[in-house]
Amino acid sequence: MQATDLPTLNATLNAVAAGWLVLGYVLIRRGKRRAHRLAMIAAFATSTLFLVSYLVYHAQAGSRPFTGQGWIRPVYFAILISHIVLAASIVPLAIVTLTRGLRARYDAHRRIARRTLPIWLYVSVTGVVVYFMLY
Repeated sequence: MQATDLPTLNATLNAVAAGWLVLGYVLIRRGKRRAHRLAMIAAFATSTLFLVSYLVYHAQAGSRPFTGQGWIRPVYFAILISHIVLAASIVPLAIVTLTRGLRARYDAHRRIARRTLPIWLYVSVTGVVVYFMLY
């Protein structure tokens, strides 16, 4: 695999992570704790693989400039800036949320998960959106 293949891999990993997150939410709403746990571990692992791939890509290839003009330009940067800010926050949020769940601290897990899930989903989905806007 070459560095030029990594953006597509990254977008795919983001999409897969979003899928795991949605599945995990559906499972916990149905009371399937064990399946929820596995889905959320898969989401975390997928997001971790994404982060490694993302860092490798940017270490090798740098950044790709957005070339769009007109009304799409401010839309792109609004999505990108919110994505970056929330992506930085999701790392500690996801770690704390997952840790509380794995340690069976369910009340504390539930409280933080209500904030973590929408942010994590937003970051995963907007990662795919940014990819399509750039490539």
